[in-house]
Amino acid sequence: MFSLRSAVRTRRIRSAVLKLGMLCVVLLAFGFAGFIWLLPSGQIALDSNADGIVVLTGGTSRISDALELLASGRGKRLLITGVNPGTTTGDIAHEVVNYANMLSCCVDLDYSALNTYGNAIQARRWALEHGFHSLIVVTSAYHMPRALAELAHQLPDALLIPYPVVSDRLRIEPWWSNGDTTRLVLSEYLKYLAAKVRMRFDSFVTSELNTRAIRSV
Repeated sequence: MFSLRSAVRTRRIRSAVLKLGMLCVVLLAFGFAGFIWLLPSGQIALDSNADGIVVLTGGTSRISDALELLASGRGKRLLITGVNPGTTTGDIAHEVVNYANMLSCCVDLDYSALNTYGNAIQARRWALEHGFHSLIVVTSAYHMPRALAELAHQLPDALLIPYPVVSDRLRIEPWWSNGDTTRLVLSEYLKYLAAKVRMRFDSFVTSELNTRAIRSV
């Protein structure tokens, strides 16, 4: 009798775990579809200016695009965040000769950020230092959802204007037709989910601490 009950209980547990696993797979699939929907398929034309421009490093085209926006008056200053410690403004000037003069007057380099979270932290510090309330965000198209989420978490009252840089590969072929691109997009989706979970936890902890502080007064 005992073994029969144990077997029934085991089957129920296995069935519940299987159903939970299937539900997680379905939710992940729908979430990934939504994430793909967020990814821009082409370059966009800005219809408004901002106080500042922030570019997250990862490719020369991102920096050149950000400098072009700065040169056209889309923002007052530019922050290049996540710069390699060995890189100088002179090194960047060699890559973007047409905008070399902008680097000495209106561009700030951040060497401390090691990831997207760090990029957002440094962008917040920079924006507060200059009193900026609106930012144009320049990064690759596949990275834009996570970058915007991290920046919005750090600067909830700032207006964030995305300016995605679409690679030639994504312009020519869909993401699923190339193994490397598919892995890149899937990896970015998982990082995006992890960032959203971490931010939700941070918000919960902050709310709890504020509630306890109010109760103790």
